[in-house]
Amino acid sequence: MTRPDLNLLVTLDVLLAEGSVARAAHRLRLSPSAMSRALARLREAMGDPLLVRAGRGLVPTPRALELRGRVGQLVQDGESVLRPAGKLDLVRLVRTFTLRTSDGFVENFGPDLLARVGAEAPGVRLRFVPKPDKDSTPLREGTVDLETGVVNQSTSPEVRTQALFRDRFIGVVRQGHPLGRGKITPARYAAGRHYSVSRRGLTQGPIDAALASLGLEREIIAIVGGFSAALALARGSDLIASVPERHTGRLRDGLLSFPLPVATPEITVSLLWHPRLDADPAHRWLRDHVRAVCKAGR
Repeated sequence: MTRPDLNLLVTLDVLLAEGSVARAAHRLRLSPSAMSRALARLREAMGDPLLVRAGRGLVPTPRALELRGRVGQLVQDGESVLRPAGKLDLVRLVRTFTLRTSDGFVENFGPDLLARVGAEAPGVRLRFVPKPDKDSTPLREGTVDLETGVVNQSTSPEVRTQALFRDRFIGVVRQGHPLGRGKITPARYAAGRHYSVSRRGLTQGPIDAALASLGLEREIIAIVGGFSAALALARGSDLIASVPERHTGRLRDGLLSFPLPVATPEITVSLLWHPRLDADPAHRWLRDHVRAVCKAGR
């Protein structure tokens, strides 16, 4: 039995990722004709056309779709085996890490994290990007190295997670707000006008459920997509923002914060990454610093 050419795995991975012979050839620095010949060999070896013409482009067959994730992981595992581990030299390390973080994380923990990283590895750059959803695809595809957020049922089971800290929601108003005078009861809190923070535009959440159990309902005047926006609006109005305490520590400077007068569940903010980066020394070093920064901020 003829042994398969394992080099074709790399070609197949790039072809399935690009969906184009020309783009795959450019990525692997081959001529289009050489890539076409490689595709022909793959088709013969696998007994499937893999990519078929549809209009002016190519579309994957069901077999190709089935193999796409497996082939990519096989190539990554092979590269990991062949890559020398070596000792991590932080002074010489030149690398950009992309961190997808929940709203408020950069403002609250970013300065300390940058200071720690810069002191040990001046060639490392941190790229912070917003987190508009809980989709784990960026971690899986490698466009994001680390992510912070609350783990729930929508989090991909393949993703590694580690708890960073627990947090609770508190109320926030401007200095001089009427709520700052006297005891803040559930009735006084509910009687005010509020911001709702929701990426999906929801107006109901755990706070509303807690108020409803007391026969109370708050009036939602505006819905914003993040805690930073809610706090910025609270500074210039009489509306009430309800935000996580630790996540927004530095953002609340100059504002009046108070414990919510109703009981709501605490949340756990976690660090998330793809298992392929588990053993990467530089990635592990960065994870340690993120954990240390969050621990120091308690």
